Order: sequence, then C-alpha cells, then structure tokens
Amino acid sequence: MDLAALAVFRAVAREQSITRAAERLGRVPSNVTTRIQQLEAEIGVALFQRDRKRMTLTAEGQTYLDYAGRILNLAEEAQQVVNPSGPAGTLRVGSMESTVASRLPIPLARYNKQWPEVVIDLSTAPTRQLIDALLARHIDCALIAVPAGEWWLGPGELDKLPVFREELVLLLPAGHPEIRHADEIRPRALAAFAPGCTYRLLAEEWLTGFGSLKAHFAVQEVRSYHAMFACTAAGSCISIMPRSVVDLMRHLGAVEEQPLMTVDTYLASRPGFATPAFAAFRDTLEAFAHIGD
Repeated sequence: MDLAALAVFRAVAREQSITRAAERLGRVPSNVTTRIQQLEAEIGVALFQRDRKRMTLTAEGQTYLDYAGRILNLAEEAQQVVNPSGPAGTLRVGSMESTVASRLPIPLARYNKQWPEVVIDLSTAPTRQLIDALLARHIDCALIAVPAGEWWLGPGELDKLPVFREELVLLLPAGHPEIRHADEIRPRALAAFAPGCTYRLLAEEWLTGFGSLKAHFAVQEVRSYHAMFACTAAGSCISIMPRSVVDLMRHLGAVEEQPLMTVDTYLASRPGFATPAFAAFRDTLEAFAHIGD
C-alpha cells in the first residue's frame, strides 16, 4: 500500500466508477482497476461491490475510506509544512451555511486572487458535525459557533480565533404582535436545521427559558435558510437566524423581526496546524473580521 494507491481508492469511492475516476486522475481505466485489485489483495477484503453501472463501497470499504482520507490529508499537510515555499495545495474548509452565504464570498474572492496555487475545498455542515470532521482530520479548519460552556469542545481541544459577530434575530410571520412571553408566539413550530446546529440549540434554550412561562415548540427540520425563511413568511413556523442572512432574503417575503442576542463565529483549527495555506486564510479572514463592529 502506498499513497498513490490510497488516492486511486478515494477517487473510485467518490466517483463510484472506474472510468470517471481514471478521467479525474489522468490515468487509463485498466491502471485504476489494477491498483484497486492490488489494494484489495493486500488488505484481504473486498472494498467495493461491483455491478455494471457503478462501484459502491462495502462496509469494510467505507471504514477504510475514512482512514485513507485521514492519511492522505495528513501527508499533504506534512508536505506543506516541511516545504513552506508559500501557500499551495488544497485547504479543506468547513463552514456553517450562514457564514458561507453572508460572510465568505468577498474574503474567498480576495484569497483566491492572492493565492491562486491554493485549491479551497469548501463544505458546509452544522457546528457539531464540523467539529467532528475537524478532529477526524477530514477538514483542516472550520467556521463554527460554540456557546460558552458547551460540552462539544474540551479545554484546548481546538484553537479558536473569533472572526465574525452575528446578531441573532427571532423571525415571526408578518403582522404578528410584539411578544413578551414565549406562549404569546402563535405558530407552535420552530423551523431549524438538524441537531448539531448551534443556532438551533440557542433557539431551543431561549424559547424554553423565555419570560416566566415555558412553552413547547415542535421542530420542523429544514435544509436551508431559504426554506426556514419561507416557512416563517408563510405563517407556519418561527425561526431564529443571523441578521446578516436575513438581509439577503428580505425580497422573499415579509416577516417580523425581534433582536435576541449576539454570537461569535470562530475560525477553528487543530492545535499546531500551521500550513502556509491556512496561515494565509486566517490572515485574510482577520482582515474582514467583524468582531467589535
């Protein structure tokens, strides 16, 4: 087993096709097939289930892919650190959906223009899933929101740099009266992302502890802020999201807004992670930071 074999395996796993993986890697299909067969023979288990249309991972192959990804990412990190000629290679950035939508477009454009040798591999997920991916070395850094005292992170587990400050607002259907207690909210459903989202956690804590009364709200899970906003504008739900995201969607419908709290967004990385590509990314974000504005 070598790094080249792992790269071939990862490409086939992603493409679910020998032909597409070969095109992606710049190899002939027969070479890719041979490398996969050699790898399976070396490990002693089948990594793929084969049919006419696609190759899908076996349970063993899925487990092996997780380790292969970590090894390849760590090898690239090591190469960048020991040969720091300048920002280059791939930087795997994870981010909350809201930060991608409202904060990253301009900094990323600046970064790509200044450091064209770096490929930004950008993915989105809720904070909890981003932390798991970061600790597992599937990504290099992440833009997350972690409430004070949250159990998701142990002391010193990640380095965190505050870069953006978000004002969270409660969105109510248009015409909804101003509220003093949670039981005065008419829609009894909260539109939110899946568990692991910091803003959902804060929303649930705020709703159950708001005022002197406690009220039950069903959670309608959605996959985008557009869906969250639409459910609220339609009158079926309430939602809580950053004002910077609301500003991007006002044209989609009328809602009532009520300020709630501020929450910092952090650039998180593993302690000691210091590739030139990451250092340049951190510097770029600091230039656009909104902490204290």
